[in-house]
Amino acid sequence: EAAMKSLRFLCAEAFVLNTEFARRSLGSVAHNLFPLLFKASYLLERGEVIHDLVENWPLVDLNMGKLLGKTADYQEDLSHRTCSVCLESCLTGLRDYVLQPPSPYMKRLKVVDLTGIKDVEVQVCECKRPMGRWARTQLLSKLCLELLLHMQGVQLGPGAAEISVDVLIDLFVTERNYELVVQALLTRCSCPLKIHCVAFRADNLTPQKFFYIIKLTDPSLLRKLEVVHNVRLEMQHLQILFNSTRFPLLVSLTLPARTFNVRRLTAADELVLSAIGEKLSEMTHLTELSMAFSILTGRVRKLLSPLKTPLKVLDVSNCSLNHADMAYLANSLHSNHLEVLDLSGHNIPDLYPATFFKLLGHSSSVLRSLILEECNIQDNHVNMLILGLSPCQKLQEFKFLGNPLSAEALKHLFRFFCELPMLKNVEFPVPRDCYPIGTTYPIDDSNLCNFDRQKYDRVAEELKGILLQGNREGVKASTPLFGSYDAAVEETNNELGTYLMKSFKETLEKFTNSLKEMSL
Repeated sequence: EAAMKSLRFLCAEAFVLNTEFARRSLGSVAHNLFPLLFKASYLLERGEVIHDLVENWPLVDLNMGKLLGKTADYQEDLSHRTCSVCLESCLTGLRDYVLQPPSPYMKRLKVVDLTGIKDVEVQVCECKRPMGRWARTQLLSKLCLELLLHMQGVQLGPGAAEISVDVLIDLFVTERNYELVVQALLTRCSCPLKIHCVAFRADNLTPQKFFYIIKLTDPSLLRKLEVVHNVRLEMQHLQILFNSTRFPLLVSLTLPARTFNVRRLTAADELVLSAIGEKLSEMTHLTELSMAFSILTGRVRKLLSPLKTPLKVLDVSNCSLNHADMAYLANSLHSNHLEVLDLSGHNIPDLYPATFFKLLGHSSSVLRSLILEECNIQDNHVNMLILGLSPCQKLQEFKFLGNPLSAEALKHLFRFFCELPMLKNVEFPVPRDCYPIGTTYPIDDSNLCNFDRQKYDRVAEELKGILLQGNREGVKASTPLFGSYDAAVEETNNELGTYLMKSFKETLEKFTNSLKEMSL
């Protein structure tokens, strides 16, 4: 249902609707009304008014999360609207704030915080063109360089040189915007808009380029670091990074697939692993760690036991964990603090059921999100699973795609879901009985869509009916076959697709050449 608007907010909407009048009248608007007008303009996508509001911003800070979040005048949170029209107007307004000749009042703006913007799947803005994190990184870098060029060619008025605005942003860098961002970071000290990187995501970069740019971001301020997919980072690279760079404020660390492979470790590699564990322990704020798709068999203790702060978020999906790893997790200091846990890709019922349920028991009072995709959970495990999940009264999200469960077993689970008071989101598998007889699990991508759609739709309706009967229609239940939505991947999939095709082609050429050599 639509959020209520105060009389003040309705007046602000009426004011900004007449774009020309609003732009002419800004000079006589009380300073404390700027935040109200900003949110109203954002809601109505009045780009020109947003630009002028920011260009004439009279306050010390401009915090997008606070301005667009729930306010007394309008409870609706607009921070998930990454509307291109609004965000481009906001950033160009910021550039023009610096260039604008001094007005009668002092320029007071010191901090612009863009980190509160959230990227989501469904955009409700009218323009339907989101500006994702990568595009925001690109535009801000471009505007900073434009500013410098402009300032070199123009005699600026008195006071312009003193302007210095810290711009807090979550940067997202790939090969395609790398050079531009590097230039913007290198010239930061000369630019009135100072880029301050709070979170950094790197994809599709060589380790050398990643090492170079991460130093430029000022790692001492970094709170979140995501190195993903096409950055070929290995254990030795990680050791070099941690030895040469300190991350004192880092809260969240995501490492790319195959960073660790402990299958054939030498004595020297064991020392590297221990050194990485020690370096992680120096990050005293670190509470979120993702090491998905690495091979960590038997080494989880070595990496995590040095940590002095308990982890709240742990993703060790598809990491080939053995019983010793699970036993360590269940008995470690982390187990009582885990709010988000991903153990996908492990055969939990056959390998370590009791230890897993012990871990679940320890984290049950705080656990918000549990992901158990492709864990070989079958019909005969459902009662045990319900028993394990019953104490998890704070659970908001449960994802268990890719498990061989029948429609009946799913109905049994959904009746139980009605009893979890905080549950909001469930991702459930296509029932086993919708696939042809003889389908083996885990199902490969080529057979994933080979199921009876009508039968699935009927079962999905029944499952939603169970939630409805239990007065839980607010719970979102879905089956995203190829995994959950990822805004960053979605935004850069063209570039990453091209990169993957290129590496596939290179691999194919190498293979063909070796075949030719063999036949000579």
